[in-house]
Amino acid sequence: MKKTSISTAVLAALLATVALVGCKKKEDTADNNAQPAAATTPAAPEPMTQAAPQPMAAAAGVTVSTVTVGKTAAADKSVATTALFAPKDDIIVSVRTDGAASNANVGAKLTFQDGQVAGENSQTLNTTAAETTNITFKNAKGWPAGKYRAEVTVDGKAAGTPQEFEVK
Repeated sequence: MKKTSISTAVLAALLATVALVGCKKKEDTADNNAQPAAATTPAAPEPMTQAAPQPMAAAAGVTVSTVTVGKTAAADKSVATTALFAPKDDIIVSVRTDGAASNANVGAKLTFQDGQVAGENSQTLNTTAAETTNITFKNAKGWPAGKYRAEVTVDGKAAGTPQEFEVK
């Protein structure tokens, strides 16, 4: 079954390459179009791979300076560090960034002591200077008692220092 999936992927890449070459070089003869298409088939995935990092480059100028976990945010979005929460408390993961970004994805993930993901959320960051992004987690049923870990990512890459807290 894996051979069929790989064969299908290779065939799709070959057809896409032939279609691209056919559209780009109308002045070439049919014989010339067939040869480069076969020669460039292995390279077809490379342009797609090179295009994927471009959104990450937008966030390359952003660094996470602090990660704070707390219950409430002030008007300036700052959050006082809290290590102990009640089951019905909102959990705010506050991410302080420095630098410039356009459409950077700032994400936070809460992990329970057994490794189970208790929540994931993200926001888009557009900034030219220092910025605080707060990501709030709510649990209508209440958070189970135990230890948690908050981890932050920027465009899918780990950033900042993970924070640990407890629900009692």
